Amino acid sequence: MFKLGLILSLFAKPALACKLALLLSMDVSTSIDAGEYAFQRDGLADALLDTEIINVLTRDRVALMVVQWSGANDQAVVIPWRRMSRQGDVQAFSNWVRGMRREYVDSKTAVGSAIAFSIEQFRDVADCARKVIDVSGDGASNSGAETSNQSRRAAQMGIEINGVAIDIIGNAISEYYRRFVTTPDGFVLTATGFSDYPRTIRAKLLRELVRPGS
Repeated sequence: MFKLGLILSLFAKPALACKLALLLSMDVSTSIDAGEYAFQRDGLADALLDTEIINVLTRDRVALMVVQWSGANDQAVVIPWRRMSRQGDVQAFSNWVRGMRREYVDSKTAVGSAIAFSIEQFRDVADCARKVIDVSGDGASNSGAETSNQSRRAAQMGIEINGVAIDIIGNAISEYYRRFVTTPDGFVLTATGFSDYPRTIRAKLLRELVRPGS
């Protein structure tokens, strides 16, 4: 029996590990109108169906979650953690994103509180090697927890924060994200208006997923 077990163990396939838990955190505060919300929602849904993105999501067994946020007490998990093991999982997740309802309207912008809420969600994906929060939005925080404090807390816990800053004019939001939102190992990409969001979210996903040595 011992020899049989040893032989089987030699031929057993290695366990498929989760290399990345990626939490997609979406701003739905007052400054986001219905059309702008649709740009974020559909841009993300489309980007997930990119062939290169699908291949890496399934290869690395990436766990995905979507959170919508607004004011200090306005955060909601709209799509809970899902593991991407095959193409059908990614297609289903994309469909859920496209069908998301908007959770908040007419509320302030609490980026720090959104980060604090997102940090707590990683307890359910402790087996994933990397943990990343994407923050997508068009404004600086005007409510809730201090953003830089929460960003530092995430970094101390080994959680990377990246951003998609939607800058209609200039680069004020991009600079805010660089200074206060992202962690030292994170980055910011700028969408020059909401119509540029689909291109930017695809580029951001590829940069996160397809890294040197990955």
